Amino acid sequence: MSGRYDHLDESDVPIRASRRGSRPRTKERPAHTDAVLGVVTTVDRGRYTTRVGDEVVMAMRARELGRSRIVVGDRVAMVGDTTGTADTLARIVRVEERRTVLRRSADDSDTVERVIVANAEQLVVVTALADPEPRARMVDRCLVAAYDAGLRPLLVLTKADLAPAEDFLRHYTALDVPHVVTRSAGGQPGAPLLDRDSVQRVRELLADRTSVLIGHSGVGKSTLVNALVPDASRAVGAVNAVTGRGRHTSSAAIALELPGGGWVVDTPGVRSFGLGHVDPDTFVEHFDDLAPGTQGCPRGCGHDEPECALDDWVDQGRAGEAGRERLDSLRRLLRSRTGDERG
Repeated sequence: MSGRYDHLDESDVPIRASRRGSRPRTKERPAHTDAVLGVVTTVDRGRYTTRVGDEVVMAMRARELGRSRIVVGDRVAMVGDTTGTADTLARIVRVEERRTVLRRSADDSDTVERVIVANAEQLVVVTALADPEPRARMVDRCLVAAYDAGLRPLLVLTKADLAPAEDFLRHYTALDVPHVVTRSAGGQPGAPLLDRDSVQRVRELLADRTSVLIGHSGVGKSTLVNALVPDASRAVGAVNAVTGRGRHTSSAAIALELPGGGWVVDTPGVRSFGLGHVDPDTFVEHFDDLAPGTQGCPRGCGHDEPECALDDWVDQGRAGEAGRERLDSLRRLLRSRTGDERG
C-alpha cells in the first residue's frame, strides 16, 4: 500500500506514553518547614481571615488538605505571602492539632458532629431573663456541650432589669456554674447599654482566655460583645413581639481580641443544639464526685434508670452533702439530650 505517507517511518509517529510506564505520583507531601503559624478568626466563602502576630492575613485552603474542615480558632500553618499586605493571599497547608473542640450535631438522632469552634477554653452561655423568655433546656444543652468539650462553662444572664435572676439560677446551684447577671444602664428597661460593673465582671472572667459566646437570637449577645470590644460594631437585633424570638444579626462566627488580653468568639444566634454525638458515659466523667459510682452500673446504663448504681453511691454519702442535688442536675442535663422533660 502506497500513498502520501510512504516517506514516514515509525520514529515520525507520536506515541502517548503509557501511564503504567510513567513515574507514579508520590503520596508524600512537602514538610513546609518554613510555614508561618496563625489563628483563624473568621471564615467566609472559602476565604480564611487569620491573625499572625499583629498582622491580619487572608488565606485559602491548599488542595492537599482535601475536605478537612477549618474553623474559627484553628491554629494553621501557612505559606506564600503572609505579610498581610492588601490583595495578597496565603495558603493554609496544615491544621495544627486541636486542644479542644466545641461541636454540635444537626439533631439528637444525628451522631455526625459539626465543629463550631476549635481551641476554646470557656463556653459563655448568654440568656435573657425576659424578652425573650429564658429557656432552661437550651442552657442545659449548652452545658452538656461545654462539659463534653472540656470547656469551662459560664452563665451570663441579661436583662435583669426586666425580671429577677434568683429563680432561674436555682437550676444551676448544684452544678457550681459561675454566673454574671447584667442589666441595662441608666435604669431604662430594654436599653441597649449595659451597666459597667457587670461588664467589668464578665471581662475579668474572660481575661487571658479564649471564650465562645452561645445564645438565642435577641438575648443581648451582640450588645455584650460591643461592650467588651468597643470597636467590634456587632449589629444588635430586636425581639419579635409576636413570636418572642430574636432576629439573627450575626451570620458567621468571628474571633475578636479583648482589650487587655484574651479572645471572645461571637457566634450566630442558635435555636437548637443537637447532642446526638454525646456519649453519656463520657459525659459523666466530668462529674468527679459521681463518676466513680458508675462502676457498678449495668452494661449500657444511661445513668437515669432504676438500676443505675449512682443512686446507691449518693445514698451512701460518697458524693458529699450535695450529692443528691448534683445527681438530679446531672440527670436533667442527660435528659436534655433526648427531649425528656421529666423533673
